[in-house]
Amino acid sequence: MSLATAPAPATGKGLLLAGGLLLAWILSLVLLLPADPAHLPLPLLLLAVVIRSVLHTGLFIVGHDAMHGLLLPGRPRLNHQLGQWALWLYAGLPYGACRINHLRHHQAPGSVSDPDHQPLAGSGALRWYIHFMASYLSTGQMLRLLGGWTLLALLAAPSGAMAPVSVLLVCTLPLLISSLQLFVFGTYLPHRQAEAEGPRHLARSLELPVWLSLLACFHFGYHWEHHEFPGKAWFQLPEMRRFRPS
Repeated sequence: MSLATAPAPATGKGLLLAGGLLLAWILSLVLLLPADPAHLPLPLLLLAVVIRSVLHTGLFIVGHDAMHGLLLPGRPRLNHQLGQWALWLYAGLPYGACRINHLRHHQAPGSVSDPDHQPLAGSGALRWYIHFMASYLSTGQMLRLLGGWTLLALLAAPSGAMAPVSVLLVCTLPLLISSLQLFVFGTYLPHRQAEAEGPRHLARSLELPVWLSLLACFHFGYHWEHHEFPGKAWFQLPEMRRFRPS
């Protein structure tokens, strides 16, 4: 089955899911930020961090689908605007630069032109992660991110002296966990094999059940499917598993 004959993405469902993720992200922020971490049971606090991390990863996935023009294929300007909002909320990321980098990844995966590729053959996961993050971070982006966290701490300050800790647990830690999710399940594990071992796009898929693939990284672990069918939204990737060579 070729990309040209693949069915068009379900844009209505994509927008609905994107809106649901955004709403859940905002509601969780509004509910958790004023809470005093010292008064929350540890299991509940850990659950809150996990939920915020998964929702935060969802924001990036919304931005990612916008990079491929999948949110509103008939209205590219609005499609990219929605992607920009998602990436700004995610980490103050510049959408245009991220889109250029991601398209370069698809055009030349595993090459020196690929911003997601490991810096040196045989590099360890930590060095690769640092290289991966450096490809997307900038001084302006970090200033926007720190400014946003400072503003949230000031807004939460009337609720108590633990406001900076709340921002750390509700925003900073979930962002760090999310970046690890995207790197481990969306880059490192799918692309770590040598060139001779992989298909033309050097991507393989993780053998995860659908429910775990969703929680791990919104099906980014089905990476062969994503590279073979870049015109498919994240929620359509499980359907593409049937086309994977056995």
